Amino acid sequence: MEELKDRVKNLLTRLNLEEKAKQIRNLEAESTRPSFWQDHETAASKMKELSTLQKEVENAEEIQELILDGNYKEAEKLLNRLEVLLYLSNSYDENNAIVSIHAGQGGVEAMDFVQMLYRMYTRYFERKEWKAEIIEETPGEEAGIKSIVISVGGRYAYGYLKGESGVHRLVRLSPFNADNLRHTSFALVEVLPDIGEDSEIIIKEDDLDWDFYRSSSKGGQNVQKVSTAVRLKHKPTGIIVTAQAQRYQGQNREYALKMLRAKLWILKEEERKKEEQRLKGGYKTPGWGNQIRSYVLHPYHMVKDLRTGVETSNTDAVLDGDLDVFVDEELRRL
Repeated sequence: MEELKDRVKNLLTRLNLEEKAKQIRNLEAESTRPSFWQDHETAASKMKELSTLQKEVENAEEIQELILDGNYKEAEKLLNRLEVLLYLSNSYDENNAIVSIHAGQGGVEAMDFVQMLYRMYTRYFERKEWKAEIIEETPGEEAGIKSIVISVGGRYAYGYLKGESGVHRLVRLSPFNADNLRHTSFALVEVLPDIGEDSEIIIKEDDLDWDFYRSSSKGGQNVQKVSTAVRLKHKPTGIIVTAQAQRYQGQNREYALKMLRAKLWILKEEERKKEEQRLKGGYKTPGWGNQIRSYVLHPYHMVKDLRTGVETSNTDAVLDGDLDVFVDEELRRL
């Protein structure tokens, strides 16, 4: 019990409740000003931040009450959840995220797998009460989705999701095969931080090559009549991003720049990590060839994370967005 109390004490110290209480007071005072709701998007974001801070303080108070009441089992459960927040202190962990899912080897099966992963993450976002918006979507020729890019808005969205980057593998009986044979397919998940106007990432207009075309995504007749879709190439790095889900070209331009900034930051961050790990070895870019998780639906049911060893036979729950056990353990590992 003393070890549990020490963990709680350390948690409360690192959460800095006094600073959080000050932030809450400031946001509450700001929300009473007549001009506060003139910018609805900013106001809504600040109210969400206020709600998150209040929840963190409430949880800290609750864990103290559980310890005082001697309810150590419930206290440890809550403590395990709150300790995860201590791992979310790196660059942009608190920011929104951009999640991309791409079909890999496996043909139609892989595109159906992308659809499954999109549904899984959407359910996870709902559990976290995050806002999700499609930036880019390419449907599969026969079924599923070839690739999809989603903007995810919520505090710590990038911090929680960054560990999902890598190759995901599905093994199941194929619903697209007349012989009902077992099939293996792959999908790549990429997670970028929404870094906003980061002063460290300088993008020169001369380095950009813009291309505008008619959107092929959903969005009504308007997007089919005018060139609303955007293709942006960054000449120095060769990075190409596209955005076409929004009705207006300006919105798609904004999303394209947002994705480019994030990709340039990731490029810079990977170079830094490579240098840090050069003598240690073992650094892997989260891309093809770096499998992180397997979803086996036949001949048995098992989802296993290959980095942490966490596994569960409740595949239905995982594919319905119950990812906390995987996300939390990966955060502790990073």
